[in-house]
Amino acid sequence: MTLHTEGSITFEATGAFFNPRMQLNRDIGVAMTKALGISEYLDALSASGIRGMRVAAEAGTEKVTLNDFDPRAVQVMRRNVARNQLDCVVSEKNANVLMHQEHFQAVDLDPFGSPSPYISAASRSARSYLFITATDTAPLCGAHLKSGIRKYMAVPLCTDYHREMGARILLGLAARELARLDKGTEPLLTHVTDHYVRTYLRVVKGAEAADRSLQSLGYLEHCNSCGSFETLRLLHPVGICRHCRSRTALAGPLWLGKIQDPDVITSALVAGDLGPRAKKILSTCAKEVDVPMYYDHHCICEKLRITPGKIEDVISRLKSLGHQASRTHFTGLGIKTNATLPELEEVLRENNI
Repeated sequence: MTLHTEGSITFEATGAFFNPRMQLNRDIGVAMTKALGISEYLDALSASGIRGMRVAAEAGTEKVTLNDFDPRAVQVMRRNVARNQLDCVVSEKNANVLMHQEHFQAVDLDPFGSPSPYISAASRSARSYLFITATDTAPLCGAHLKSGIRKYMAVPLCTDYHREMGARILLGLAARELARLDKGTEPLLTHVTDHYVRTYLRVVKGAEAADRSLQSLGYLEHCNSCGSFETLRLLHPVGICRHCRSRTALAGPLWLGKIQDPDVITSALVAGDLGPRAKKILSTCAKEVDVPMYYDHHCICEKLRITPGKIEDVISRLKSLGHQASRTHFTGLGIKTNATLPELEEVLRENNI
């Protein structure tokens, strides 16, 4: 038997799924749970139990439930809980059944693959918070179009900003599922790291909150020719790019509202014992301009046939012209701005002189 150590937990994973590459995801999850002061937490798809055990041991969460349908994983979890002298509830149920039967202050979905089969039940179970991981980035980002449409009931597009496209498609599905239950959603932190999308949502009860959330849903009209895009709150696409007059493609429905809460993210930075990479991701998320999607600096420069300069110079120039602009955690080459594509192109040409 091999023992692993992560955070303050020593555990075995023989007979249960464990991905060491997801430690950064779990590090941030512990920090967010601690920052939000969560007292009741469900790790719906626990496997070895490492995520929930770390929440119990490091976030100060009083009641943690670890659940898995696989009896072998449940036995591993029980041994791990005893080994670390934790007072966790260990459950052996189908996750959807458990989430329809019981309510939890916070529900955490970290499945192998798509969270789509669990989001409906999780939306019913979560009283205050819903945390979701999606590792099926190809369907979310438009690379596997038909699969993305089936799983998320939305049309994704494979664009230069495909990483944010995937995040907003996932947020759109979560908002729609919560709204069916008269619940609104407020994204607190959303990041796309390595091979997965991760989002932390505050759940707000009431039909009015649900209605407000639905107002943040919409569509995105993208021009494959020049790379510009427009957001649409209602499904009234123009069909023609207003910049280059080429035909456009439509994505959605997807979330067009805020995806970061700087105050909560800053609290998580203080609360968590985070490594340099996690700190950088959260710091960048907290500073991102609140606009949908981003532009890929190098892709635009390649189309313009100019040599890319420093991104920071481009951002500074955009700000001096009265635009909002920032870097983004989605990619090191991304620029978030409320400037139009022609305005950004003009700055890039000017910066290249």
